[in-house]
Formats: sequence, C-alpha cells, structure tokens
Amino acid sequence: QVQLVESGGGLVQAGGSLRLSCAASGRAFSTYTMGWFRQAPGKEREFVASIRRSGGNTYYKDYSDFVKGRFTISRDNAENTVYLQMNSLKPEDSAVYSCAISRLLRATAAYAMDYWGKGTLVTVSS
Repeated sequence: QVQLVESGGGLVQAGGSLRLSCAASGRAFSTYTMGWFRQAPGKEREFVASIRRSGGNTYYKDYSDFVKGRFTISRDNAENTVYLQMNSLKPEDSAVYSCAISRLLRATAAYAMDYWGKGTLVTVSS
C-alpha cells in the first residue's frame, strides 16, 4: 500500500508561484511513475504532468507550459517526493491538485494511476 500526501497549495495572486509537494510512504517509490492531476469545480479531472521513475522523462498536458517555465515536475527519489513548480499562475489554474502513482512506465491518464492523494487546493486570484 502506498500513501500520498500533498502540500503546498494555497491562495496566490495571478502571476505568482507555488510549489506543490507530494510525499509518498511505502516501498519502492523510485520504481513508480508519478503524476499530478487537477480538478476545478464543475470540471473533469485533468492530467497536468507526470515523471518517470528515473526522472529522465517528463510529460505535460500542455508542453508549452513546460517550455514557458510555467509548470515543471520533478522528483527526489531519496526523499520519496514529487514536486510541481508552478509559475505565472492564472485564475484558470485554480483547482484541487492531486498526485498519483502508477506502476506503468508512462502514465498520462487517470485510469493509469494506481494510488491517489487527497489533493491540495490552489486558488489563483485575479
């Protein structure tokens, strides 16, 4: 069994930054793919980013966000933690952000994830 606990959410003004963290308990964290998803009120949950076990491959819902430096996913296997750095935040980024874990080598959809955290709320004011 794997437990995931997110932190780092909060209220931020548009243009601001937040760094989300997800700490995992359980064995073999480094063998899993980790992902971030978000769900805004009244909307479907959507994929944000994921990172392979080695950290060498990352995937983003919108690759331009990564290129522009808006969203960056990273992981520290020694600390059993995955991060989501979010810059230049927009009001439409407001959502509950949840991390998830997958035994698949590549996972970019909710159905591919095996365990979920409860989420952390991000609110971006205009």
